[in-house]
Amino acid sequence: MHRKETNLRRFLLFPLLILLAGCASTAASPSPTATPKPKPVPTPFGARFSHAPAMTVNVKHSYTATMVTSKGTFTIKLLPKVAPLAVNSFVFLARHKYYQHIQFFRVISGFMVQTGDPTNTGFGGPGYTFRDEKVTLPYRVGTVAMANSGPNSNGSQFFIVVGMSPSVSQLHGYTIFGAVTKGMNVVEKIANVPVVDNPTGELSQPLSPVWLKSVTIHESH
Repeated sequence: MHRKETNLRRFLLFPLLILLAGCASTAASPSPTATPKPKPVPTPFGARFSHAPAMTVNVKHSYTATMVTSKGTFTIKLLPKVAPLAVNSFVFLARHKYYQHIQFFRVISGFMVQTGDPTNTGFGGPGYTFRDEKVTLPYRVGTVAMANSGPNSNGSQFFIVVGMSPSVSQLHGYTIFGAVTKGMNVVEKIANVPVVDNPTGELSQPLSPVWLKSVTIHESH
C-alpha cells in the first residue's frame, strides 16, 4: 500500500479488521528452488528486501520465537505445518533482525495487539508480499496471525489476540501462524496500556511507546 491510498484503506472498512500496509507491488510466494537470495536494501526504518525469501523452514522441525519487549518476554510457538509461507517469512525477517526495536503501534484492549512495522505507522512492510494460507484453526487468546490490507497482501505485520471481544468472532482469512505458549501475561500488559486516538481516529495508539526489542528464533528437530 502506498501513502496516496486513503486512511479507510489503511484500516480497511471496519476498525475491528486487522491492517497490513507498506506492501510492495510484487506479490510472490517463496519458491523452494531457483529463487535468488533476497537482497536487503537499507532504509531509515530498517531493511527492505527485493523479493520474498525462498522456503528454508523445515515443516518437520519445531520453531519457537522469544519476543523481548519493554513489558517483559513471551514465547511464540510457530506452526510451519499449518502456515509454512508465513512461518518462513517470519523466521527469515527475525533472523535478519527486522523486528528489532520496533513498536506495538496498535493496541485494542480485549481484542488484539499489533506490531511488525519498523516505521511504527501501519504503512511499513518488508518490500514483498506473499499469499494467504488456509485458516484451519480458531482465533482465540494467544493466536498469532498475519495482518493484511486485503487478500494475499501479507508482509511483516502481525497481531496477537488478547481477548474474546465480539470483534474476534468476525475475524476470518488472517493467516494463523503461531500461538503464545509462555508469557501471555506480558502480552496482556501490552494490551492494557493507555491509548489515544491514532491519526484515523481509532482509539488504539499507545500513549507511551511499547517496544518489541528483539525476536530470537529457536529451531529443533
